[in-house]
Amino acid sequence: MIDYTIEMLQEWDSKINDIVKSEGLDCYTQEYEICSYEDMICFEAYVGMPSHYPHWSYGKAYERKKTFYNYNLEGLPYEMVINSDPCIAYLMKDNTLLLQILTMAHVHGHNDFFKNNRLFAEGTRADSTVEMFKNHSDRIRSYISDPTIGYEKVERILDAAHALSFHTARVIGEKTLSMEEKKKRLLAKYKKDTQRHGILDEKQEIDPPDLNRIPLEPTDDIMSFLIEYSNLTDWEKDILEIVMKQTKYFIPQIETKIMNEGWASYWHYKILNKLDLPQSLHMEFLSRHNQVIRPFLGAINPYFVGFKMFEDIEKQYGRDKIFEVRKLERDQSFMRKYLTEDLCKEMNMFQYNKKNKDYIIEEVSDEDGWKKIRDTLATSVGMGSIPYIKVEEYSTKDNTLLIAHEHDGRDLEMTYAYKTLKHIVELWGGKVLFKTVVDGSKKLIRCTKDKTIHVI
Repeated sequence: MIDYTIEMLQEWDSKINDIVKSEGLDCYTQEYEICSYEDMICFEAYVGMPSHYPHWSYGKAYERKKTFYNYNLEGLPYEMVINSDPCIAYLMKDNTLLLQILTMAHVHGHNDFFKNNRLFAEGTRADSTVEMFKNHSDRIRSYISDPTIGYEKVERILDAAHALSFHTARVIGEKTLSMEEKKKRLLAKYKKDTQRHGILDEKQEIDPPDLNRIPLEPTDDIMSFLIEYSNLTDWEKDILEIVMKQTKYFIPQIETKIMNEGWASYWHYKILNKLDLPQSLHMEFLSRHNQVIRPFLGAINPYFVGFKMFEDIEKQYGRDKIFEVRKLERDQSFMRKYLTEDLCKEMNMFQYNKKNKDYIIEEVSDEDGWKKIRDTLATSVGMGSIPYIKVEEYSTKDNTLLIAHEHDGRDLEMTYAYKTLKHIVELWGGKVLFKTVVDGSKKLIRCTKDKTIHVI
């Protein structure tokens, strides 16, 4: 039974806004939509967007979430927040009054983070987010309704684009250089290297760069490379462009998951403690807050880790520092700079690995082990969990594409690698060679136009 009215939520939101302003948070205008659990499942399946293009993966996600929820195997988020201006948040209708108050406070933490963290400021345009997704949806639907194209052809491109979506430029906000600018940069680097090398070794010369090479330098932006150099039609390239732009919108969220959730949790706790809640709500507040930031067994709870780290930063360096960290860092640098030995011990962190069928604890938070745990976390958070793949060379003679995996000690899951390689062939339309390391040995994998895999 719902124990609140819209008027009550408006009153509490007004109180929350007063505290938000007094505490120095800088937010977009905040809007809410109260929805049923069925709607929340839909929003979650479609990554929170009011409008999105159709694809079977979203329907699959919806059916899975609905089934798990109905059998009490999985819960639903108390809220969802969109990085947009105005900022849109969905609140579950079945939440209690206290839970709505807590989530509204939590939402303001996310809102402030979206507006002020540099990755969002440099990588997204909050004022046009909803319009962008609506425009993308309209374009995809127009291709589906086109009798010369149809759903099956669109689905084929979307399947491949989704498989490769995160293999785009990882440096957020980096300026895209023209071909002439790239050539000038290479020549300038060659001149500088030649001058430096001449001082050290006058006998040996450095080979000049090949300005006709494609790409001029190895690139991790596989999506852009395929858009520029593949033989796909204009509508197919447009779909790749749509998927790539939407991926770039989500990359800042992936790169700051621990910080973002920790910041929102830190502020909902601060705000509710200043709200002077009635006794009837205070005990539920403590219970709900502890549920949000409870540690997970054998896994990382980003709410817990981020909350504890921001509390520790304020304790060690003062209030102004947490705002500076919120603005400048991403999860990787956040971990390396501010995850301390004391925090690792307090949070009982340890590192484990699976060997054969057993799980082996490799490191614990002692004097030496905590640094390895910190470094492992910093390496694996955000986009660090996605293999780093580069296009090295395109041979125009036989339309062969050479790509390489930058091995960092973590082998690829080869079943997925083979499937992803076939998607590259699907888009490229020719043979693809792929270099990686498996069990310490260099491997060259060839995928032909008919998608046959050969390991050399």
